[in-house]
Amino acid sequence: MHEFLVELTTTVPDGTDPAEVDRVRAAEAARAGELAADGHLVRLWRPVGELRSIGLWRADDEAALRRDVLGTLPLWPWMTATITALQSHPSDPGRADASA
Repeated sequence: MHEFLVELTTTVPDGTDPAEVDRVRAAEAARAGELAADGHLVRLWRPVGELRSIGLWRADDEAALRRDVLGTLPLWPWMTATITALQSHPSDPGRADASA
């Protein structure tokens, strides 16, 4: 699997019923847990004072990430995403082969 840095910003459409927002956010949390258990969602952060999220995600390729992973998030229709494909850096202390 490949790794991706994904910045997600959610914008709830004006006039959306607050109960619907609560329902979708609860479904989002459940789905994120499933994606983490499946190895797709590795880490997730929220910058201090901001409403966007930054995550480390894994998928076979960017198309699969959009279609099969992010596209299954209940909030996805309200999200904008910036996706950056990542590759290992030779100086990354977390590399599996760093000591080789």
